[in-house]
Amino acid sequence: MADLQDELNTTAEVGELPRLLEDVPELYTPVSDPDTEPLERAHAILAVHPVADGYSGLPWALRHLPWFDLELGESAVDTDVPRLREGHVGALLWSLHLPEGLAGDRAVGATLEQLDLVKTVVRNHPEGLRLACTAGQTTDAHNCGRAAVLLGPAGAAALGDSLGILRSLHALGLRALTLSGVSWASEAGLTRFGEEVLREMNRLGVLADLSGASEATMRRALAVSKAPVLFTRSAARALRPHPANLPDDLLAELGAAKGLCMVPLTAEQTGPTVRDVADHLDHVRAVAGAECVGLSGTFDAGTAHPQELGDASCYPHLVAELLLRGWEEADLALLTWGNVQRVLRGSDFTARAAQQRRQPSTAKIAELDG
Repeated sequence: MADLQDELNTTAEVGELPRLLEDVPELYTPVSDPDTEPLERAHAILAVHPVADGYSGLPWALRHLPWFDLELGESAVDTDVPRLREGHVGALLWSLHLPEGLAGDRAVGATLEQLDLVKTVVRNHPEGLRLACTAGQTTDAHNCGRAAVLLGPAGAAALGDSLGILRSLHALGLRALTLSGVSWASEAGLTRFGEEVLREMNRLGVLADLSGASEATMRRALAVSKAPVLFTRSAARALRPHPANLPDDLLAELGAAKGLCMVPLTAEQTGPTVRDVADHLDHVRAVAGAECVGLSGTFDAGTAHPQELGDASCYPHLVAELLLRGWEEADLALLTWGNVQRVLRGSDFTARAAQQRRQPSTAKIAELDG
């Protein structure tokens, strides 16, 4: 059985990487003219610092369409290549989440089908989309005029309680996993096997998504994970008491751990207007820090969106609102692109360090959780 000790002690090198971007505001060179209109400034900023969108439900939405062309434009969904370009979206996490009720072999099989669908969609739209796994690949895709597609988050049920399946999914491109809805990541928190899953995710470079997880799971994951964690669809509970939104003490804890809270553009979680979304971004930035807040369109996920933020083309309206509130360009650059890049680099760095200290785990859920 695998050594269950956490061999990745907090070394200077591992601990320092997430702080590398703290000097960005001092080094930042403005790219827009402060005397121009906010919307024009927003387009100028986003042309250089595009949006890295934390959650897109497009894969499941496309399953229900008999035919589509994302490069030409597709009115049946909220996301296509023309709107991605209009909204200056440079990267997206494509959700592999499944309908509730799928578990075991059915969940594993359905997740593999989702992976296959995503790869087919990207392959059939080479002028607009490109698969990516790392921060460098997302930047390369943007520099080539494509939107980078990162695979995940997938649901924890996709593992079938097997670390071997986790490694196989990672080999197929999976880069984020939501820690909820399974026996080892439940309302009671992470079990011994759940902690081992998280350590193996750190070793592979698979990000932990904690949106929708129980508070006990969130807190234990923040304590165990050596890589930054994500909340791909969480806003501020102090402003809107949605169960997926985070209380201020967890936001502060996330900021201390240099994780990332990606605020969703949904009426249910953030409110019905672009100003409501901006209120949440203001609050998360104030509590967790400018380097720990990001954006999550949550388009094509079956949710209603605030006014002026109805599809993937609308990000300039949100950035314009933040400019009106006095956000500095440096903080906007972190919000849209820099923070996701930091988290991806931190995950890769942690994985390389872990692979030098830790062999692939052979632990079984029956051995650890009984």
